[in-house]
Amino acid sequence: MRLQSILLTSLLVFASSVSAARTWIHPGTLDGKAELDYVKTQVALKAAPYMFEMQTIKYNEGGLATAPGGVTTIDANGGTADLAKGEGRRAYGNALLWYLTDSVVYAERAIAILNSWSGLQSITAIPGNQQNLLVAGWVGSLFGPAADIMLGYPGWAAADIAKVRAMFERAFYPVLKTASTWNGNVDLHQTSALMAIAVFNENEAWFNEGIARLAVRVPAYFYLKSDGALPPSIAGDNGSVTAFWSNPTQWLDGLTQETCRDNNHHAQFGMSGALGAMETAWHQGVDVYTTYQTRMVAVMELMGLQGTSGSMQGACTNNQTTSDVYDTWEIGYNHYKTRKGVNMPNTLAMLTTKVRLYASNPGSWNIFYETLTHANIVYANGGDTLISGGGTPSSIKAIALNGMQVPWNMSLQGETLVLNAAPGELTKVSITDLLGNQRKVLFAGLASGSLSLAFGNGMPSGRYILTVQVGHQARQLPVSVLGH
Repeated sequence: MRLQSILLTSLLVFASSVSAARTWIHPGTLDGKAELDYVKTQVALKAAPYMFEMQTIKYNEGGLATAPGGVTTIDANGGTADLAKGEGRRAYGNALLWYLTDSVVYAERAIAILNSWSGLQSITAIPGNQQNLLVAGWVGSLFGPAADIMLGYPGWAAADIAKVRAMFERAFYPVLKTASTWNGNVDLHQTSALMAIAVFNENEAWFNEGIARLAVRVPAYFYLKSDGALPPSIAGDNGSVTAFWSNPTQWLDGLTQETCRDNNHHAQFGMSGALGAMETAWHQGVDVYTTYQTRMVAVMELMGLQGTSGSMQGACTNNQTTSDVYDTWEIGYNHYKTRKGVNMPNTLAMLTTKVRLYASNPGSWNIFYETLTHANIVYANGGDTLISGGGTPSSIKAIALNGMQVPWNMSLQGETLVLNAAPGELTKVSITDLLGNQRKVLFAGLASGSLSLAFGNGMPSGRYILTVQVGHQARQLPVSVLGH
């Protein structure tokens, strides 16, 4: 039996586990309030990597686009599709800028864009072509989160919100509800978009459909050896799973349906769609992350190893990995490592050596600045270990930034923060608790190019702000002290 044929059964099973009287959480799609509020505090501190990413959004997406006005149809094979994708990025970018800065200018820009598309009637494609399904996934996964964030802006008129909701129901849902039978990244982006607009529209049925779609597509897109010799068949594979998966030479844990299609170019998009849908579910109180944890961790770790080594690890005939790197690893790493404590060294290496340094425009397509919204989040009930210490309780010898991209005069070597400056240029190192109370640093200096800190016995475990000043440049980093 093809998996696509059990969609209704899956929907009924998952619907029974989701409350019919859901309390909707806003913001609650790709971005939750806890994450956005944390990033907001870091932006106020001008901390890395958030300020760099936010400034990039201001430059690339922060301006008010020419309101298209009167666009009633997106021709998925024409110029209006490109226009819609660009407007989606600008809407989401301005929504983030508003939330993080409280600037009404960005709020008004975001709602102006959303309102200007509220007259959209349809997303069309030529007969026999599923490009409209892909475009709806791309654009919906930008407009949906943007609109969800802007629900918190009191200046967005209720009548205009209602028009945008009606537009999603009229133009997007009819396209998103039909799962693409093309390569699986299309269906996964459709699912992510469907769940985002379900949250904004507060539509329980759509939300449940998205959860059910994951149950169908995830095991048919992300492989584990425990599935059997081959992954399950799915509509669109034309009866040949191996050919649909581009003829892998090895079936490795974490292989994706598109791994060997183009050596992880499209696989990154598939991963993005799946994790986006899972993150939306999480923010609405539905944990599907745990259901797919073994599978998704294996995917990220294999792709991370492939990306950092330059080798497909013998999985594909062409052993050279793609040079395309997208900012689409943060959401999964934030959940499985930061929230749940799963060790993911290959993913961390991919983030620190590739994604945060060399990613294509972080707003590529519908993959949008995940380093800004999900990197190094510190949660009230636990999170990334940003300073880790061994030895005696009075000594902490390593600054572990857990993948934080350190700008300009700093770099990471393993778990040690390295200052690329002569010892005499290091002018200040201090650490304060979150209330602004300063803790005494008994020793601070450069030894063989590495910064080492030691604190007194009275330094308790907890969360702090580390300030490092080199010359006239100061950087503030959120840290956690363990080992005391």
